[in-house]
Amino acid sequence: MKNMIFVIGLAVILSCNQKDNKEIIVSKNESKTEIMEKSTPRIEINYSKFYKEAKEYTIKNNLNKDKFILIDLGLHSGLKRFFIYDFKKNTIVKSCMVSHGCGDNQWGRTSSKEKVQISNEFDSHCSSLGKYVILDRGISEWGIKVNYILQGKDKTNSNARNRAIVLHSWEAVSENEVYPEGTPEGWGCPAVSNESMKEIDELLKTNKKVLMWVIKS
Repeated sequence: MKNMIFVIGLAVILSCNQKDNKEIIVSKNESKTEIMEKSTPRIEINYSKFYKEAKEYTIKNNLNKDKFILIDLGLHSGLKRFFIYDFKKNTIVKSCMVSHGCGDNQWGRTSSKEKVQISNEFDSHCSSLGKYVILDRGISEWGIKVNYILQGKDKTNSNARNRAIVLHSWEAVSENEVYPEGTPEGWGCPAVSNESMKEIDELLKTNKKVLMWVIKS
């Protein structure tokens, strides 16, 4: 009888250990799957042709020859897609998050995080592609209370100033990537995080007539 009780007890203990081990393994597998699903995709895009054209454009139009800004709205809005390029170093010196226009979606949501709507029309609440020149520093109602006037230089963004499209910061924009979530959408202005705007502001206070080029890769 004692031997039978011992055998039964041992079987129970082994059964519990196997169950615990299985739960741990399942938990680890679920965690790994979640990380894989939510991990930031490694997207590599060759922007060299844009850098080359931007440099030629700045020389031809007497713009800042040290830095320029490239915004790629073809990327998911949960990824960094605002790039500051240094012509002298031939490299990106800063990248950050940036919002785009909500279009016919609700303001402040992330409805078009994967497919941005583009328009140059008034009241479209959309972002516009094309080259801009960053002009005067002004006072904003948003973020760190600083904005920069954007002068559209192409047919695709010719209404920028009349639409009050400016570069500014917004508390809703994250400093870090949030993929697969998106960045809250405004009414067409490129808005960055407060921390990023502090750095950009310092850059633009000493670098005048900087080119900002909004593309969709």
